[in-house]
Amino acid sequence: MPQTARLSQRIALIEDHQRLASLVQRGLAAAGVAVDVFPSQATAWHGLSHGDYALAVVDRGLSDGDGLELVQRLRAAGHRLPCLMLTARDALHDRVAGLEAGADDYLPKPFAMEELVARVRALMRRPLEVRALHPAHGDLVVVPEGASVACGGRSAALAPAELQILICLVRAAGEVVRRTTLEAAAWGVSDAVTPNALDVALHRLRRKLDAVGSALSVVNVRHQGFALRHADPAP
Repeated sequence: MPQTARLSQRIALIEDHQRLASLVQRGLAAAGVAVDVFPSQATAWHGLSHGDYALAVVDRGLSDGDGLELVQRLRAAGHRLPCLMLTARDALHDRVAGLEAGADDYLPKPFAMEELVARVRALMRRPLEVRALHPAHGDLVVVPEGASVACGGRSAALAPAELQILICLVRAAGEVVRRTTLEAAAWGVSDAVTPNALDVALHRLRRKLDAVGSALSVVNVRHQGFALRHADPAP
């Protein structure tokens, strides 16, 4: 699990209660944050080892043990991914134990979705770098909670996959992002992705950037990936 700068706005939710997981997933999606759900420590460890996540929201009461064990395992492996613990335990010693084990924040159940969203955003700004709520590059500003991109006085709505792809590209600030990284940002590890899904999303994204009058476009860097750069002028 290398400590590379995270470009994704996607988070991992480790929760085995299907209804709660669905509610959290929808609530965070409305705030522009994509969520992959893992029902156990085992599936979460595999997902966190292979995916690029900005944050993990971990329930302590999992079917295969205390979620705090997963956080301890992450910290022992040198992983600095921020972790927000969800728990029905509200005793002071439980919160202290969680924070001492490496958790970054602690939210007791039941909780208001607005508070969860606020805490998730706060933690996503903290490591590995301080990030703005509205990622920007060149003449573009992404508004995750509005699922849109703005340039000057114009704006365009973005589909969920387009939003996550653009956030990834904007945070790369003109550097090349691999195809697999963009696919993971857009669809995570749980959704099946058709071979041309990314190409279709990028085509639509280019049209929207052109519609808002941006000087930037999504450029295909041969054999490397994609980058948000000034498009080469037509010959």
